[in-house]
Amino acid sequence: MGDPYDIVVVGSLNQDLVARVPRIPAPGETVLATGHATSAGGKGANQATAAARLGARVAMVGRVGDDGFGHRLVAGLRADGIDTRFVTVESTVGSGLALINVDESGENAITVSPGANGLVGIDDVTEASAMIASASIVLMQLEIPMPALVAAVAAARGTVILNPAPAATLPPELLAGVDILIPNETELALLSSLPVGDPTEMAAAAASLPIDDVVVTMGASGAMVVKRSGATHVAAPSVAAVDTTGAGDAFCGALAAELARGAYLEAAVRFAVRAAAVAVTRHGAQAAMPTRDEVL
Repeated sequence: MGDPYDIVVVGSLNQDLVARVPRIPAPGETVLATGHATSAGGKGANQATAAARLGARVAMVGRVGDDGFGHRLVAGLRADGIDTRFVTVESTVGSGLALINVDESGENAITVSPGANGLVGIDDVTEASAMIASASIVLMQLEIPMPALVAAVAAARGTVILNPAPAATLPPELLAGVDILIPNETELALLSSLPVGDPTEMAAAAASLPIDDVVVTMGASGAMVVKRSGATHVAAPSVAAVDTTGAGDAFCGALAAELARGAYLEAAVRFAVRAAAVAVTRHGAQAAMPTRDEVL
């Protein structure tokens, strides 16, 4: 297998179906799109791509369907140098799909149909356990079943980073193995059961979690790093956003890549904020992920 990977991502791969709309439809409303496109996505694959574009050595664990979408998703990861030997091609169900509306301000509304992602299980992690154990960082999200994530935490020996998206309650055995948690404000409110309306409340909510290092993503406002010693706000550069679909994934992948390079957490967050700012100026998810030169 060669040298250990900087980052192993245990997560989802989706085909994104994107419609550009003047506004996000209200319940029961039909809105005519101004255009549409297909692109590679899935939080796991997006974060893997972001980290690989920024110079990290990355491997992916997950599942796709035995269909055109799945084969293209795997080929796209390989084109970015990502090891996909533990991405299983599943014959019983199609690849995951994300149905995305993006409005004129770049905001989005997303519906995900898990498909093959819903079959990722303990066996997938067991097969990749040696690779996971040797990785410097194991990076995960919540678009695959919880038992696979718990197994990945148990297998990991390096730093475990969890992006708890989409928002869900988490079992204690998962949280107990997480070193760095990266929620957004909505996810933080769910996990802490506390208000997050202002920075003071946000810091208190993050500090209430049983994890030493919490990084709260705040969209155009940047991010907040909450450690036992206190909270630090990292501002985001001002940009003209055209599509925020992959912003959080660009942030997570960039943060993991910088940590793998030996950066301290606060420095990695500053870099990740800049990477996300570049990503929102472009359309698509994986297509928007920047290179290191573009971030610096």
